[in-house]
Amino acid sequence: MSEKQFAEKSTIVTGATRGIGKAIALELAERGANVAFNYSKSADEAERLKAEIENLGVKCYAAQCDVANTEASAEFCKQVKEEFGTVDFLINNAGITRDTLILRMKEDDWDAVIDTNLKGAWNFSKAVLRFMMKNDAGGTILNISSISGVVGMQGQSNYSASKAGMIGLTKSLAKEVASRKITVNALALGLIETDMSGQLSDEYQSKLLEMIPLGRLG
Repeated sequence: MSEKQFAEKSTIVTGATRGIGKAIALELAERGANVAFNYSKSADEAERLKAEIENLGVKCYAAQCDVANTEASAEFCKQVKEEFGTVDFLINNAGITRDTLILRMKEDDWDAVIDTNLKGAWNFSKAVLRFMMKNDAGGTILNISSISGVVGMQGQSNYSASKAGMIGLTKSLAKEVASRKITVNALALGLIETDMSGQLSDEYQSKLLEMIPLGRLG
């Protein structure tokens, strides 16, 4: 596999300033892809990541964008198209958690997670498909889901629902756009060591580790 297998390809990674998204963005850049990413509030982290990506010899576009906002998402993708010429890959990675038992969960906690994790993926997918459908080589959409969306997790009714919805979205979109040479896949991750997983209590992490055959975080 060539180290520069994605040379001249244009990618969007949502929620890339830290954790899994950051790792994906840097890996794509190392393989030659131009990388665009959005950030919510962490402008300093975004600037540092942008510099890291550009130091790898590729183009980078970064801008503040709320993935839950349909108009803002469409405008972000339009700017990426103007900057890079096209969009070849979209990685819908942006996600948040607001964990608590359903009887304690506020409506705002439900809405925020569904809007960011699920609606955000819908917003960006819809926006980039307008460009991908014009590509001779099609395109690729990868949705970062979670094992929580497959098996369900206690205290994560909002997060589990959003990630299960993302899997359903993936299946539907894959059938809609396959004829245009566009593939849509979902990756249901287990428990990965990130800032987000670090917010879980030690007791809860221990319970989750019991479900993992290797007994450790990814």
